[in-house]
Amino acid sequence: MLKKLFSNTQLLPEDISTAIVRIMMGIFMIYHGWEVFDKAQIQTYAGWLTDKHFPSPTTWAYLGKGTEFAGGICLLFGFCTRLITIPLMLTMLFIIFVLGHGKIFYEDQYPLLFFVFFLYLFINGSGKWGLDEKIFKL
Repeated sequence: MLKKLFSNTQLLPEDISTAIVRIMMGIFMIYHGWEVFDKAQIQTYAGWLTDKHFPSPTTWAYLGKGTEFAGGICLLFGFCTRLITIPLMLTMLFIIFVLGHGKIFYEDQYPLLFFVFFLYLFINGSGKWGLDEKIFKL
């Protein structure tokens, strides 16, 4: 067992490890995106956008949270994985550098980690455990 821990061989097949990452990121995004249904929370986010002098802040708050929610559902099932990671990565970069302070080693670590996981999924796709494989047979 110790030899396996220090070797460079995979402990799980890549498709299973990719599926675990994809499903967990989907669950996290659904959790965070669920706020799209909470008007008070959306108004809080719209207030942040107003403070940054962003046009149509309420619309953009709904769009951001809607992207997280819909993206989470897509990731959960592995549907259009590469396509949906693009707006999710852009959303995380927006959170880091527009809403946040770009302090990726202090305040903005979670959005950066989400970005890195989405980049991983963009590169690797959904794997054979996702709907992409079943529908598009790529």
